[in-house]
Amino acid sequence: MSHNQTDLQPLGLTVHNPPSIQALRAQAHDAQRQRTGRWKMLAVLLVCAAPVVASYFTYYVIRPEGRRNFGELIEPQRALPVGLVARTLQGQEVPLAQLQGQWLLLSTAPGACDAACEQHLYLQRQLRESLGRDKDRVDWVWLIQDGQLPPARLQAALQSAQVLQVDAAALGAWLQPAAGHALSEHLYVIDPQGHWMLRFPAGLQAADAAKARRDLERLLRASSSWDQPGR
Repeated sequence: MSHNQTDLQPLGLTVHNPPSIQALRAQAHDAQRQRTGRWKMLAVLLVCAAPVVASYFTYYVIRPEGRRNFGELIEPQRALPVGLVARTLQGQEVPLAQLQGQWLLLSTAPGACDAACEQHLYLQRQLRESLGRDKDRVDWVWLIQDGQLPPARLQAALQSAQVLQVDAAALGAWLQPAAGHALSEHLYVIDPQGHWMLRFPAGLQAADAAKARRDLERLLRASSSWDQPGR
């Protein structure tokens, strides 16, 4: 045999068995389980993020379109002062922070309550009632600045209101009127965390009630996923 001749070796063939039906099913099951796990994790993250999303919608989607808002949105929002103490009409001291946990539609005026004050109280009650089933998410609050008691003629009308007396200087450090107006000329909206976030125009009249109600409805709708009636 020549030295240049290549040795011929038999060709070896290895036959691999195809995966069984059971193995294929197991692989498909594992892949499905991984996909399901990812979807479940995403769903949990979305549920946890829902209150934050609602808050961002309230403040950053509604807020930029000033033309849609009748009231003036306050930026930055002002938190209720820590330690601010009020008194009930019976003289009992209560932290104003106890009002947190509800949306507040708030007015302030001296206890004598002139015609403009009575108009605000009337509009507060009507605005709250007009919210229908959502009215239980909103408290009607009147803060009296001078320590005087309201007139007896108003007692029956104030049955559903929270009436408290507060120090005028302390209140003025939290809420502020528009330029050229007094604190008592506005209605104010406070969110459930105690942040002052909206001020309605001075001298609100019944003809403006529908515009004010739309602002309130937008806020309540945007916060419906995380805000519930009651504290």
